Amino acid sequence: MLGKAEVGQQQRGRVDHLLIAEMVAPGSRVLDVGCGDGELLQLLADTKAVDGRGVELSREKVNACVARGLSVIQGDADDDLDDYPDQAFDYAILSLTIQATQRPRRVLENLLRIGRRAIVSFPNFAHWRIRAEILFNGRMPRSDSLPEAWYNSPNSHLCTIRDFIELCEQLDVVVEEAVAFNSSGRRLPIERSLSLQNILGEKAVFKLRQRQPVSSE
Repeated sequence: MLGKAEVGQQQRGRVDHLLIAEMVAPGSRVLDVGCGDGELLQLLADTKAVDGRGVELSREKVNACVARGLSVIQGDADDDLDDYPDQAFDYAILSLTIQATQRPRRVLENLLRIGRRAIVSFPNFAHWRIRAEILFNGRMPRSDSLPEAWYNSPNSHLCTIRDFIELCEQLDVVVEEAVAFNSSGRRLPIERSLSLQNILGEKAVFKLRQRQPVSSE
């Protein structure tokens, strides 16, 4: 877990990045898929001394990562993860990206194959603000989590926390940790009863592994 001083230094970082960092063991091998400008990789390098690699679709963002001294290549989560060997990393991470992939189930299967553990965060489409926007205004919602208009959004497979858990059950995946949270960082541990988390959680982050036993860290 991040120490108070480390968290204090990163207060302006994305909440899901801070939660993900808490789930990563120091010195681990990490693959960040859809790593953007490298903010999460930089956080993990600074606070957990990870051996980090990144995959990013945008050439501009790849260049930004390289300029920061990060090891990042251009690639597509939908098409390029098949080429990675089994359990090449301790953690395969996908932060706020799975809803923008064309084949979320296949992407998740690859993350679980490539990493001994997978960490996935995503916006929760069942959040109360989204429900209210649809109920009272009859329009697709726009928020901090979903800022683009429906016709300009990269998000093709939005889901709820319940939807994601059902996918994990279909894949027979072990959920080791799961937390719902809002933009201010308030956390709701995700347990068997999902009603409250599925309504109040603006986003969620899950730490997963395949069913077969893995050695302790």
